[in-house]
Amino acid sequence: MEKKKAGRITLDWIGTLILLFALNILASFFHFRVDLTEEKKYSLTTATKSLVRSLEEPLLINVFLKGNFPSEFRKLSNATSEFLSVMKDAGPSKIQYRFIDPDDEVSDGKSWGDTLQALGISPINITVQVKSGEEKKNAYPFALLIYKGDTALVNLFQNSKKGISAAELINKAEAMMEYQFTKSISQLLQPQKILVAYATGNGEPVDASTYDLQQTISSNYSLGMFDLKVQPAIPETIKALMIVKPTVPFTEGEKLKIDQYIMHGGKVIWFIDNLHAEQDSLSFKSQLIAYERNLGLEDQLFRYGVRINPDLVMDLQCDFLPFAVGGSASEPQYEFLHWNYYPLFESKDNHLINKNMGLVAGRFVNSIDTVGSKEIKKTYLLQSSANSRIISTPALISPNENRNAPQNELFRQHDIPAAVLLEGKFTSFFKNRISRAQVDSLSPTGGFMEGNKEENKMILVADGDIILNDVSAKEGPLPMGLNLFTSGSQYEYQFANREFLLNCLEYLTSSGSIIETRNKEVVLRLLDPRKIEDGRFKWQLINIVLPISIIILFGFIYQQIRKRKYASTKV
Repeated sequence: MEKKKAGRITLDWIGTLILLFALNILASFFHFRVDLTEEKKYSLTTATKSLVRSLEEPLLINVFLKGNFPSEFRKLSNATSEFLSVMKDAGPSKIQYRFIDPDDEVSDGKSWGDTLQALGISPINITVQVKSGEEKKNAYPFALLIYKGDTALVNLFQNSKKGISAAELINKAEAMMEYQFTKSISQLLQPQKILVAYATGNGEPVDASTYDLQQTISSNYSLGMFDLKVQPAIPETIKALMIVKPTVPFTEGEKLKIDQYIMHGGKVIWFIDNLHAEQDSLSFKSQLIAYERNLGLEDQLFRYGVRINPDLVMDLQCDFLPFAVGGSASEPQYEFLHWNYYPLFESKDNHLINKNMGLVAGRFVNSIDTVGSKEIKKTYLLQSSANSRIISTPALISPNENRNAPQNELFRQHDIPAAVLLEGKFTSFFKNRISRAQVDSLSPTGGFMEGNKEENKMILVADGDIILNDVSAKEGPLPMGLNLFTSGSQYEYQFANREFLLNCLEYLTSSGSIIETRNKEVVLRLLDPRKIEDGRFKWQLINIVLPISIIILFGFIYQQIRKRKYASTKV
């Protein structure tokens, strides 16, 4: 009797082990996860899944977030690991990833950090705790993607917003992670770059102030120059045309070329300074007068549904400039003060373009009004803060304004628009007013079109300097969004101008599925310190005492069942 019972128990254990082994084998081939988070934090969009499944060879991902880091970067490392595991589930044989310490040696005494710096990556200097105290360390929050011999970089941490906590920065990095990876994978799968043109012929800058613009666009697109005065028409191979800070009025022929390019489905980004107001002028004069440039674009833009006003936006949320506040003429004493003509536009997170984006720096910015047809959808991308104002032209601008603190009661306006996205079917500016000679000139390009056949879109920014860079006499061209006057000081900060430009181009030229991944949002759910303190004992009981009590109770019940079972067997 006892032998039979022992044999039955042994068979039960063997059967259980075989079942568990079989379940583990099946789970390695067939497994799934259920994402119960409200924002679907552990789910991928359809666009990302399609990209992963379209990979023909394994994609190797090197993440440089291994090592001794502060808690914020450890959280970012964990979030990256979780995301990559989700992405690997979408294509187990297509995704391979590993975490690397930037201090590890690659070859010939060079570390991974040296290799990353050779690729143009600037590290983030952080402070880490060690046994002897604290030490400075370089962090590289980047991932290097390798596919078919080609490489792409993913920036996992973009610190482009002032006054934001480390927790919020990591939270935004998590929200943008899928977009950053999806965009880079798409570039690897489609190595042929989209053609973007920079319009010339109307006084647009082509000097060193466009250096970072050219570098930024060329890393993602094929950039070319297009002379509106020389070329007969804008070809459809150009997917986006940039008109940046023109200073010479446009002729009717040039306006017709732009108009018909738009009517045939071309995308235009306008960066227009409606007023002549340059910071350099204040270096030679004690004051300057801002006046209209008279570019001749007002009527054409009005037809498309927007108007740039001949005014200037002043904002209490603004960048710094050095001003002479004392000393002598030979040895003046300088102090950094807010310059209200350099507004900083905070993202309203109301569109994919400005979602999770930091402050964007403007200079002598005009305001915008939307007008005309209600069929054109208008979305403001950049707006002033809650403490701003508008001054009309002709406007007298003087550094002496900063000798006294600004009168806050004058800065009562808010959300003054400075950039707008227009979407819909545009009507030609030349409809019912084009001459026979102009119609004949368009014959080689398919003839005159009175309006869009399909939905189109364009972006207008009422500031030409917003995507230009300063030039230092010592360092040469500076990065876009970095103020020459604060460079090297405690007020140095690189704003999100570069990100804004790339987001605009991507929205206009992409199919839309990839940029949709920017819409993901990870909610930062912070605990209430007061409630934690008030309910401390209760939560200690729930988290510590209750689990132990349940285990003890389960063990007691199990032992009682065993006693009754074997007591009845003996009888």
